[in-house]
Amino acid sequence: MSSPSVIIDKLAFGGNGVCRIDGKVCFVPLSCPGDEVRLTVIAEKRSYLTARIAELVTPSSLRVVPPCPLFGTCGGCSWQHIAYSQQLAAKRSIHAETLWRGGRVEGERVGETVASPLEYGYRNRVQFKLHVGATGLKIGFFRNATHVVDDAAQGCPVAAPAINEALSSLRSVLASFAEVSAIPQINIECGDRETVGTINYIGNNHDSVIRFFQRHFHELVPLTGLFLQTGRKSSLQRVCGEGYLAYAMPAAAPGSPPTTLTFRPGGFSQVNSPQNRAVLELVRRMAAFRGHEQLLDLYCGNGNFSLPLAGGVASVTGVEGYGDSIATAQDNCRLNGVSNAEYVCADAAEGVARLAAAGRRFDTVILDPPRSGAAEAITGLSRLKPDTIIYISCDSSTLARDCGLLAGQGYHVAESVPLDMFPQTFHLESVTLLHRGQSEASA
Repeated sequence: MSSPSVIIDKLAFGGNGVCRIDGKVCFVPLSCPGDEVRLTVIAEKRSYLTARIAELVTPSSLRVVPPCPLFGTCGGCSWQHIAYSQQLAAKRSIHAETLWRGGRVEGERVGETVASPLEYGYRNRVQFKLHVGATGLKIGFFRNATHVVDDAAQGCPVAAPAINEALSSLRSVLASFAEVSAIPQINIECGDRETVGTINYIGNNHDSVIRFFQRHFHELVPLTGLFLQTGRKSSLQRVCGEGYLAYAMPAAAPGSPPTTLTFRPGGFSQVNSPQNRAVLELVRRMAAFRGHEQLLDLYCGNGNFSLPLAGGVASVTGVEGYGDSIATAQDNCRLNGVSNAEYVCADAAEGVARLAAAGRRFDTVILDPPRSGAAEAITGLSRLKPDTIIYISCDSSTLARDCGLLAGQGYHVAESVPLDMFPQTFHLESVTLLHRGQSEASA
């Protein structure tokens, strides 16, 4: 039974719209602030309800027409029906609210959301699921909250054009592949010029699979490289073509050539290249390097941020737990002629402990942890005595928790800027500046 009509007030982390029914918070998927709706409650918990739209009485003026035919069923995008300006405003609001609730960071320290130059066509890395059924081969994405594959026949609107072109070529080639049911997933990722695919294969005929794709590689335009993965990431092997992807990042000095960074398929890279560069410029502004600084880059990956910064500081030390990324960072040092950077393979907590035990000190620390945050490293960070910490985060809740932990070590948030790394979704990136010493608010 539908409720009386209600108005959707705002958007929440997770992507749902929020309203109240009889004083109780209600989360409504696929709704938009300003919608007048009648709802059907589908779940009731002690502190909240979940409902679906039974009738859209009056659509919000902030609603737009989603370009993707799979929107609403695909588990990827959640906000294609919402005007982009409202997405940006919602992300700032969610970020500020989360930082206050979890880390007592005042809202005035949160900047406006940095918009993505590309609202669609921005993702440079996509995982496509495969399923062979009575109706033939489907290549696409899991339907929301299921393992049912919905076919993305026209590609994915948020994927870079080269990825959709490569997907179309792969569809044609896979039509003649006898063991297509043994391929549950294909990864496609692109750099500035390269596009590389990885075939995840769970069968036993490895050699015949390699020969098949080598014969057909010329048909897989615009792929410049192809890999086969038969188990864990360590099983990755190149089938043909190029083995690396590359992209450029702005160098430290104006007029200097850009820093060229490479990575292997399966290695971490930011999915939105223009916004990756925007993060770097925020880090550079917040750090305000003068040339004498000792810089520590925790969770450094392939040197994504610290290598472009190396020309503006005295030294760089990078710490990362994934060995392939450290090897790539070291290769990137040689590729760019960087001689003042060292990259060490260790998990963050172990790396911090080793550096502290060796008596090392750092002026500035950059953190770019996974979604789970950096709690493991923060407990020992104060032993390195950095004056400045710049925390790059893809999860506001773990950032808020870690800002609270850092506050206990004498650091305060001076500024936090959300960035839209993931348009059409509720996810966001942020860059937060922390200083050691008394905060301005308490001074």
